This record gives sequence, structure tokens and C-alpha cells, in this order.
Amino acid sequence: MKGIVLAGGTGSRLFPLTKITNKHLLPIFDKPMIYYPIQTLVEAGIRDLLIVTGGRNSGDFLRLLANGKEFGLKHINYTYQEGEGGIAEALALAEHFAEDDKICVILGDNIIEGSIAGAVRDFEHQERGAKILLKEVPDAERFGVADLAGDRIVGIEEKPARPKSKYAVTGIYLYDRTVFDKTRTLKPSARGELEITDVNNAYIREGTMTFSYLDGWWTDAGTFESLLRAANLVHETRQKNQRAVAAV
Repeated sequence: MKGIVLAGGTGSRLFPLTKITNKHLLPIFDKPMIYYPIQTLVEAGIRDLLIVTGGRNSGDFLRLLANGKEFGLKHINYTYQEGEGGIAEALALAEHFAEDDKICVILGDNIIEGSIAGAVRDFEHQERGAKILLKEVPDAERFGVADLAGDRIVGIEEKPARPKSKYAVTGIYLYDRTVFDKTRTLKPSARGELEITDVNNAYIREGTMTFSYLDGWWTDAGTFESLLRAANLVHETRQKNQRAVAAV
């Protein structure tokens, strides 16, 4: 399985910080934001990675990450997204990299406490389709929200005023090779972007979408509030782990 980190966009909600750098290069506690999704993929056993970036500071990713030696990698691939076409448009740029392999896609501002290794293993044995990771949240209206019927997911609604569940779709997606056929059928949304929710709903309509629940905390880091929350969560978790080691 191959891994794709989506780290484009202008990060306009974080102006003026992002007037001088890409959002995904901002610090989360003691590391650049982009380190966390890369580490999530590597810890799940995914070693072949593509970074999708964009904007005026895209060259900074190469200077920072190089070939990924810090993560135990021998090589990292890069591609460039022009403009603000949405998550699904950024994903479409990875078709040449994915070839016919299954892929694990993670948004570059998604930071988690736990591991996705179990979900990755499950999807490797899934014959076809897609898999998403859900997390119960108190403010589901901020996210894409899963409509569940028992052990099935029957739809995803983007930022609903009245969410049908408390389960947000995290920015971690596992897809088979048909994902790129689906991106080609998309029409821009009201905000002029190709939406990843439309891709996921296409899999749901064909009955090939599965899901699992993400363990531990999860946050994005796309606003000043969530940027601070992410740093605090990382710091608190680091301290808890250090205390646990010291107590042994």
C-alpha cells in the first residue's frame, strides 16, 4: 500500500502566519505539522509516500524532508497542486504515483494520538472499495458526518446544521484504484472545489465503503484554536508517556 499526504492549500484561516509559509510547516509543539501525518503512515508500515503540496513555499518541503531519512525512509515523492481546487483535486494528482496499488490518504493537518495500523491491515484484506476512520466529537457540525445504520454507513453529509450522528469523518481515507475514476466524475461544489465527501459517497452508493473507529484523540490544525489544541494534546501525551516510562 502507498501513502499520500495532502499538504496543499493556502491556509487562509491561519493568516498572517501562512502569508510567509505553508500551513503544514507551522510548528505543532516541537515538530513541523507535516511530521505527524508522515509518522502516522510510517508507523502503519507504509514506506512509499507522496507529498502533494502547492503555493509559493512548496520548495520548503524538500528542504525540510529531503528523502525522508529522519523517518527511516529512502525516498519521498513530491507533486504540486496549482490553485485551490479541493481535496479531491489534490488526490487526483496522485494517480501516476498510485498506479494500481491501494492507497492510504491523510490530510496534512490531521494529528492523532493512536495508530491506524489495524485499519491499514484490514483494508489490505478488503477485496475492493474504500475504508474511512470515524471519531465521536462534540461539534460534529464542523465536519463531514457519517449517517450510520448499524454496522453500515449509508451516507456522509458535509458540515450539516443538524448532524445525524456524533461521528466525524477524520481526514484519513483508504481507497482502491477506482478512486481516480470517481474523481474524474466530480463536479465542483458551491465553493468551487472537488469535494472528498463526494468521492466517499460514491463508494457508499456502490456498497463498497467500510469504516472503523479511531482510537485516542484526533484533531485537525487548520484554525488558530485547533492549532493550539493540537500542540497542547501533543505536549500532554508526551508528558504522560514520559511519566509512564519513569514509573516502570
